[in-house]
Formats: sequence, C-alpha cells, structure tokens
Amino acid sequence: MSNLTDRFGREHDYLRISVTDRCNLRCLYCMPEEGMEFAPSSDLLSYDHIVEVVKAGAELGISKLRITGGEPLVRPGLAGLIRRLADIPGIRDISLTTNGVLLADQAEALRDAGLNRVNISLDTLDPTRFKFIARRGDLKRVLAGIEASARVGFAPIKLNCVLLKGINEDEIAAFLKMAYEQPLHVRFIEYMPIGHADDNWKAHYLPLSRVLEIAQEQQLEVEKKDDVLGNGPSDDYHIKGGAGSFGLIHPISDNFCKRCNRLRLTADGNIKPCLYWVDELSVKPALGDPAALRDLYLRAMDIKPLNHEMAAKLLDESLTHEPTARRMSQIGG
Repeated sequence: MSNLTDRFGREHDYLRISVTDRCNLRCLYCMPEEGMEFAPSSDLLSYDHIVEVVKAGAELGISKLRITGGEPLVRPGLAGLIRRLADIPGIRDISLTTNGVLLADQAEALRDAGLNRVNISLDTLDPTRFKFIARRGDLKRVLAGIEASARVGFAPIKLNCVLLKGINEDEIAAFLKMAYEQPLHVRFIEYMPIGHADDNWKAHYLPLSRVLEIAQEQQLEVEKKDDVLGNGPSDDYHIKGGAGSFGLIHPISDNFCKRCNRLRLTADGNIKPCLYWVDELSVKPALGDPAALRDLYLRAMDIKPLNHEMAAKLLDESLTHEPTARRMSQIGG
C-alpha cells in the first residue's frame, strides 16, 4: 500500500516521468508548427538524478512508472535508464508513451531493458491526414513501431487516439474495426484545452459518447471490460467476438479526478501533484538527500487539488474561487 495519500483519500502509486520536452512531431493540438523553444539539455534532470528521485518515491509506495516526453525516444540512452529503474526495489511496472516514429528501431532494446508495455499515439490511419495532424513524420514508421511492439512482446499495446471534431471523427469506425480484428487496446481521448490561449479548441471538441453511438450504428455488440492492464482512467469495452478492446478517456465530460493515483516528474526537475495544474515542487534542492526527496512527495500530497476544473473552460462556467481562477489563467485560460 502506498504511503502517499492526499487530503481527499486518494492513494498514489504511479509516477509519470518526462525525460525531455522535445518532440520530433508538431501535432496541431499540442504545439505550434514553428517557433518552439525547448529547455537546454543542461536544465534537464540527468538519468542519475531521475533514478534518485524514483528511489525516494519507491520507498513511499510508488510502484508504477510511465516514461513520457515530449517524445521520450528522442533522448539518447533511454533503454539504459529503464534498466536502472527496473532494478529499483518496489518498481513492478514500467510503461512508455510515444508517438511511435522511432519505436521500431528501439523496441527490442527497450523490452530487454525491462519495459513492460507501450502506449502509442495514433490519431489517424490515413497517411495524408497524418501529415496534416502531426505536421511531420511518416505514418508508415508508426505502424512499423506497432508491429515491432507486438513482435517483442509488449502487452497490452495501447493506441491513443485524440478525437478531433471535423478532422478524424469519420475514422472512429475504422479504429473500432482495428480493435476488433487485432489484439490492441484503442483508447479514444477527449481533446483537452490545456495549452490553448483561445477557444479555437472548442470547435474540435467531441464528447466520447459519439464512439458508443458509432459502435451501435455499426451494430457492434460491446460490453464493459475491467481487466485491461494499466493505470489510465479509461472506461474500457470489449467488442463481442473481437481480438482486442477499446477505451474512453474523458477528462472533460466525465471528470476522472476522483480516481487519480498519479504524480508527474517534469523533465526539468519538478514534481507536479496534478498533471493539468501549475503547482509544482522542485526536486533539485533536495538531490543528494533521500529524506528531503521523500518530504517533497509528501508535500505534493498536501497541495494536490481535488480536480483540474478543465470542464469549466468548456462549459463557460465561473470558477469557484480565486486561487483556482489564478491557476487556470496561468495554464492558459
């Protein structure tokens, strides 16, 4: 049992580790096509420091890790880091979120190092549309990454599809077919307002109830599924007779904060109690002092909010109190 319990009784055993803010794509819902300024490499936590922070967390009950970015596979030597993390007592599950472009070449080394499973971003199955959404890269390389993941034994293999109204909603049926025909777990994700200073994102917001409507229109018999391995807050379904499954992650229309069990370690060395909040605690002054690092985890529990209130941004609701409003304005509201 984790010793990391917040003010609202939620136990935390899961740490998301961003190893870089850099990415080899420029997805239209994530960042501008040009002009991005990334942190200098000197500002990033070294692998030694990441291992040190994880060891402190493991002593408090952190047992599950997810390696993220940016795009984590652009940082050299990632397999070596994963091998060191897998050797930490108490760590029992390590996963990776990636856009898949570089995965085919690294899958075997990552698996040998101790990586258990992968989440691969895939918003479209159409090569031309891929270029439009990602602004660079090659869909064939992502598909090769999926094939390599199956070959080396990652399980489950999850595909993350951000639904964008007017852009890829016409592919819902094709993704459901993929979940039926292949042993994959396709996760449809609501488009979220984080990082957007205006309301243009609202034009592309699509509630995930549309996925179930499409399944019904396709006369697919779906049933709830509760045994998909992982830490994500998705509602999971199985298509009767199918090889795989699909999930719905809806942080806006069905707020998932009540089930939150996660913290984030940013690439530049901050523990964030909430992935979609600005509050953070720097680990750098505590490096070299395991007790001080453990105290940071405990302080994160004390300041973690009940919810992120992104729904208020969608619904044009008034935020309930000034500190929350201030945080949302800093996020980009």
